[in-house]
Amino acid sequence: MTARPVIALVTADAITGGMVRQLWDVDDELDLFPAPLPSRPPSRPLRRVPGRHVARSRLRRVIVVGHELAVVHITRQLRRERYHGLEVVGACLPADGDGDAGLPMYGTFEDVADAVDAAAADTVIVLSCPELDGHALRRLAWRLERDEVDLIVASALVDVAGDRTTIRPVDGLPMLHVEHPRLVGGARVVKEIVDRVGAAMLLAFFAPVLLTLAVRIRRDSAGPVFFRQVRVGRDGQPFVMYKFRSMYLDAEARLAEIRHLNEHDGVLFKVRDDPRVTPVGRWLRRLSLDELPQLFNVLRGQMSLVGPRPPLPEEVAAYPDDVRRRLAVKPGMTGLWQVSGRSDLPWEEAVRLDLRYVENWSLSFDLVIMARTVSAVARSAGRTDGAPSGRRRVRSVARGACR
Repeated sequence: MTARPVIALVTADAITGGMVRQLWDVDDELDLFPAPLPSRPPSRPLRRVPGRHVARSRLRRVIVVGHELAVVHITRQLRRERYHGLEVVGACLPADGDGDAGLPMYGTFEDVADAVDAAAADTVIVLSCPELDGHALRRLAWRLERDEVDLIVASALVDVAGDRTTIRPVDGLPMLHVEHPRLVGGARVVKEIVDRVGAAMLLAFFAPVLLTLAVRIRRDSAGPVFFRQVRVGRDGQPFVMYKFRSMYLDAEARLAEIRHLNEHDGVLFKVRDDPRVTPVGRWLRRLSLDELPQLFNVLRGQMSLVGPRPPLPEEVAAYPDDVRRRLAVKPGMTGLWQVSGRSDLPWEEAVRLDLRYVENWSLSFDLVIMARTVSAVARSAGRTDGAPSGRRRVRSVARGACR
């Protein structure tokens, strides 16, 4: 699972033959190894095209063809990581567009071949747009073939893993078939068993640690050992989530004093160096030990070891229809949101990662995420206290109540 196809999914009006090949985008949340290991090798190795520039890092120079918003979106996605080997160097936009995509402009859809020469590109990505039908794509492929320029046709699908897609030719047209996500069935039963058994084993293993932490919390500040909060589980069912208390008892009353320090524009409240956090609480959060009591939620069947972030009721109330898809599975103690920057992520990005997990869940996917979680905790990732890291440390507090 070190690489996943997310870009070159061929649509029904794509061209046939070997001109369209699969690309692999290795997102940071799935990068377990220093380099991607595609299950299918590229059609040919990178070559030096006479008279063309080859990037020092061997990135393929890409011209993106499509409408402005689609070009901006895929450019942002490709620039997030460089493991896929693609560098967007310019764009070709519709003749009647505003021409503003934040990239060098190399003409319209009629100028793609000339744009390749002008930008010294070796790859063209064509996005879904009605102006470029099957016949136009075929003519473009013939033109690019002369200079051995790769042509990639991207579908409108987002966050769909490659094992859910197959290409089935129908009367000369390569039709992209998308399998349904595995939300029910035998694999889910296995996941349920793994969750319950795993939670029981982890609770037995960490029992001395839990007892020691409980004593430390009681000695550190007045108040209960556990913090209880209502969260929303699978199918919108509320449940009480447990955590070790990491804030002072008057944290809610003091929320108004620091609300102006909020570093988040969504439902969640985020602030670095929150003065309401106890000394022991900072240490618990840095090592993620405050979340160990959630194993009781997993054992009771309310949560999973891996899943989307457990949302608050007021957060769910503000969900648009498509975001409610997160509630199709149990929330998890860890997930893509946790191994991809944790509380540093903006709310929209965390939602995107949750939906990606729901759509592409598998047991092997869970194992990858759990392995990344162990690595992240070992580096004390995503916590405050000024621990050195390449990511900004921000602790997430849901409405100021996540203690």
